[in-house]
Amino acid sequence: MASTEARSLDQPDETRTPDKTKVDIVRLGDNEVGRFTFAPGWRWSDCIKPVVGTDSCQLSHLGYVVSGHLHVVGDDGAESDVGPGDAYAIDPGHDAWVVGDEPFVGIEFKSAGEYARG
Repeated sequence: MASTEARSLDQPDETRTPDKTKVDIVRLGDNEVGRFTFAPGWRWSDCIKPVVGTDSCQLSHLGYVVSGHLHVVGDDGAESDVGPGDAYAIDPGHDAWVVGDEPFVGIEFKSAGEYARG
């Protein structure tokens, strides 16, 4: 018989709160799912870089945008935007920031457990 496990992101196993950032993580067996909330004015290089100590984000992301907009710039200069309803895959080696006055909320299915961990 197949098993099912469900967890609410409103009751996370762990929450991380660097500057202008809230990361809620639930663990489902060997998997982790994260809800990333970035306040207006959030920028990876300002808010997360001091925590992790790398020049750019070195994680790979796979997620879905619930609300807000994020602008992503790769180390190679490639730029893209993600917004509500977008599924996204972001390769390692990037900076990103919130665009506009609405918080960005994304659900992450990859790298959630490592994000914003020093």
